Amino acid sequence: MLLTDKRVLLVGGKGGVGKTTVSSSLALLAARRGKRCLLVSTDPAHSLADAFGREIGDTITRLAPNLDGLELDPDHEVEQHLARVLAQLKRFTRPEMYGEVERQMRLTRQSPGAQEAALLERMARVMEEGMQTHDLVIFDTAPTGHTLRLLSLPEAMAAWTQGMLTSNQRSEKLGQVLDHLTPGKDVDSPFGDPRAHETAGMDERTKSITDTLLARQRLFQRTRRLLTDSDQTALLFVLTPEKLPILETERAVTALQEEKLPLAGLVVNRILPDEADGTFLAQRREQEKTHLAEIARLFADLSRYPLYLQPTDIQGLDGLSDMATRLERAGL
Repeated sequence: MLLTDKRVLLVGGKGGVGKTTVSSSLALLAARRGKRCLLVSTDPAHSLADAFGREIGDTITRLAPNLDGLELDPDHEVEQHLARVLAQLKRFTRPEMYGEVERQMRLTRQSPGAQEAALLERMARVMEEGMQTHDLVIFDTAPTGHTLRLLSLPEAMAAWTQGMLTSNQRSEKLGQVLDHLTPGKDVDSPFGDPRAHETAGMDERTKSITDTLLARQRLFQRTRRLLTDSDQTALLFVLTPEKLPILETERAVTALQEEKLPLAGLVVNRILPDEADGTFLAQRREQEKTHLAEIARLFADLSRYPLYLQPTDIQGLDGLSDMATRLERAGL
């Protein structure tokens, strides 16, 4: 099965190793193979627009036949998320308390994890919506550490939501609803009989909060299930034959394997071509041989796809299309 036959691909790796170029070229390859592809960037640097040489932004933009692009802005996601929370809180707050509620929202904006939580929720929704309109959704993710936090958040956020729901538990019926959201339950129909989810008897505030938190928890559970489904999802890491990218990739691969996430392999980027000459490059090549051997040893159980360093930058549709051809030749 080709990687482009999956439904969701996440391309990760240390900053500066060529993730955007690889994910963009892979998206073009999928489009060339007849797949309707949505390419999504979660990197605040907006390097996706730079790679294609055009503006993209937070609305789906046609980049090539069969290929659409979308850039998610983490800061914007936080603002939108907090605006929704603020609007909901104001429904149940006296007008004289609005100032204090807004102050708390400003503090929350700076709290640890606020950006990741808001971005994860948007990513989860983009996955679900994108799979309805496209054959393949490819995420050009931020550097490795950020990627790991995003991938671990569904469970962390589900636990947090469970705590919030428990604290708002005011009826035996809500307790029964919570029981259906424990790990291992059917996340598509978490309540079994849909009629079991009735919030009659709760006051309006508790009902609204409960519905919101339950919907978010179900979304995170579906996301987690999708991310661990090797039939639909794959993670591809990009690294270069250098010490720091190798070390970071080793840590990331170990963490992802512990989470039982489906790793498709590694793209080993910017390998010196044989025709590169000169004393300086000869010395680099000797060091590179050591690093390539280390990559082969550390990641012996993963597929590895070599890409060679090009004489010029890879930019625009022509450059990315050429890279797509090289990805195909490498076995992707």
